Amino acid sequence: MKKLTVFFLTITFGYFLSAQTSFEFHGQRVNPGSKAHISVEISDGNQKTTLPITIFHGKEAGAVFGIVAGVHGYEYAPILAGQKLIDRIDTEQLKGTIILVQIANVESFLGRSPYVNPLDQKNLNRVFPGSAEGSITERIADYISQKVIARCDYFLDMHSGDAPEDLMPYCAYYHHDDKKEISEQGRKLAKGMGFDHIIIFNTTSKDYIKEGNPSLYCSAEAFKQGIPSLDIECGKLGIIEDDLVEKVVDAVISVGKELKMIEGVPLTSSGAIFIENRAYMSSSHTGFFYPLKSSGDYISKGMKIGYITDFFNRKLEDVYAKESGIILYMLGTPPVNEGETLVAIGQLD
Repeated sequence: MKKLTVFFLTITFGYFLSAQTSFEFHGQRVNPGSKAHISVEISDGNQKTTLPITIFHGKEAGAVFGIVAGVHGYEYAPILAGQKLIDRIDTEQLKGTIILVQIANVESFLGRSPYVNPLDQKNLNRVFPGSAEGSITERIADYISQKVIARCDYFLDMHSGDAPEDLMPYCAYYHHDDKKEISEQGRKLAKGMGFDHIIIFNTTSKDYIKEGNPSLYCSAEAFKQGIPSLDIECGKLGIIEDDLVEKVVDAVISVGKELKMIEGVPLTSSGAIFIENRAYMSSSHTGFFYPLKSSGDYISKGMKIGYITDFFNRKLEDVYAKESGIILYMLGTPPVNEGETLVAIGQLD
């Protein structure tokens, strides 16, 4: 009888370890094995917007994985991937909880506005952690920081090339020399996302990661809160390419598998190229930019990669690469303003 009692207690204890309870979010209770679509109103008293958020709450207990799409509303691939994930994530089989912000910057999306929220002309990815008393964009950042990121064990911010950006697909993770454990967790997850190139956001010497300073970026805020943090950059020029949308979906599902939230074998990136250093080149003129290279091209220092003309097609400058490496993204549309980034080069060891 004693052995039976011990056996029964062991089984019962194991059950309670894996049993799932309801998940409370924004005043709504989400039952195990279900999903809920929640519209969160954000207002500064004069202007208002909505955050559409989907909660996937698994039948079994597990990690909380936060995902944000549409911080920039003209970056369509991750936004459309979020729509596809609504049907691709099976809450009956899911372990843990996924919080998916479908579009963080709805007004940018609806207004087809690159980079900024047209309501206050602020870039959401430059105002984190935000402010509960600030402008509408700052209040969006505050809500995501306090109500989404703070609930998470792992975090992913999904981007693509905005309207003028010719961008190659890659993923990234955050690193800090004094945050070795969460840095290594991020590296492991990034390797399982299936991208050929992985950027290391080394924040060891960055001011924005120091306490008391604004984190600025959405995923940097998560890392600052002690959460392993990832980025996806997949898609370009504000256009829709189905294979890149699917690449984002596959990457998210793979992270879920790596976290043991979703059954299956995660993708592997055993041959992925890691890039820690990036070089940026800005325009010295206003006018027309004519690129001679594309994202993903390998270039060498001193190579001609484009040229700039004035409004009467008179050449103002030939643009030469200041470093060797691979083009992560470059300006892919003709208009250029003085001081704008022309190209980002991933430097290869």
